[in-house]
Amino acid sequence: MNQWLKVDVVNLKKWKNNLFTLIITAPINSFIAGQFTKLSYINSQKKRIQRAYSFVNDPTNKNLEFYILLINKGKLTPKLYDIYNNKIFIKKNSFGFFTFSELPSKENVWMISTGTALGPYCSILQNENVLNKFKKIILIYAVKYSTDLNYLELFKKIKKKYKNKIKIKIILSQEKNKKYLYGRITDLIISGELEKSTKEPLNKKKSHVMLCGNPNMIKDTQKILFSLKKMRKHFRRKPGHITSENYW
Repeated sequence: MNQWLKVDVVNLKKWKNNLFTLIITAPINSFIAGQFTKLSYINSQKKRIQRAYSFVNDPTNKNLEFYILLINKGKLTPKLYDIYNNKIFIKKNSFGFFTFSELPSKENVWMISTGTALGPYCSILQNENVLNKFKKIILIYAVKYSTDLNYLELFKKIKKKYKNKIKIKIILSQEKNKKYLYGRITDLIISGELEKSTKEPLNKKKSHVMLCGNPNMIKDTQKILFSLKKMRKHFRRKPGHITSENYW
């Protein structure tokens, strides 16, 4: 049985700094918010080039949305960026355990992401009632520049859903802007500035931390949480405080 399905394009939004949002439809099997799937293209040598991408959309939305960074010399993203001229496929099934059901109940959940790795949180926050397990939600989103902030309207929608139970903090690493925090996630945790700005505790007794994005950010942040906060990775058989997903 063929597990690859041809997609129909709904919309292609091209943002600044080589970022783009791809919205497609295909009769895929149902997925769980926080999961990812694979998109592919068959090149001139008849070889299938495939990469994993997380859903941004609520699973109840038939429009499948992906937030992607164009890699100019990449094997797949230029084809997605020029999708109207290329035949693209999607996997019928979805994958991954970066989902709400895998999380333990705590007082608060810290959802930390960089760049295009915002997707899983958008899907989870739109679909689930995260307050069933947590009293407070802290969404931390780090990008280089304010021009990389393409999902502020969705943030407003999420904020409206959770009201005063969610705090959204944006970090810029390459630009100073009075509206946002400035620096690196790790430095802001070490200095205490991240906790101070949210007025929420980040500790192993009260918090569960989700990390999604650049593998270096995840590795460095985990090291800080291990040493400074005495946290450990979370597993089904050995509950902990940190759930992570590398974004490439």
